[in-house]
Amino acid sequence: ESEMSAGEALSGVELDVANLQLELLRLGAARARDGVVAVVTFGELYEDPRSEQLFEALAGTLRAAKKRKVIAFKGELLLKGVSDKVEIELLKPPPDGMEPATVTIHSNQ
Repeated sequence: ESEMSAGEALSGVELDVANLQLELLRLGAARARDGVVAVVTFGELYEDPRSEQLFEALAGTLRAAKKRKVIAFKGELLLKGVSDKVEIELLKPPPDGMEPATVTIHSNQ
């Protein structure tokens, strides 16, 4: 019997949300503050090559994470350009044992 990793135990939206938690932590842990695990602007997250590969529907994943009170941000929907400076706060750390997803980053050269 093999132990399932935290990532394998999750599926669909839950997995996307957990991956989002990991990426926000990677990008914004240095800006953690009281009660907030990490802070990343939408522009940073959107432009990040790893996140670009990981999230097919970033807006949907952000909405799902906000609904689950995993993240907080101002407004309903984050849009490229308009919302680049909006801060996304990570309120809960990723699940224990969650491994970063394997991502193939294609360079644009």
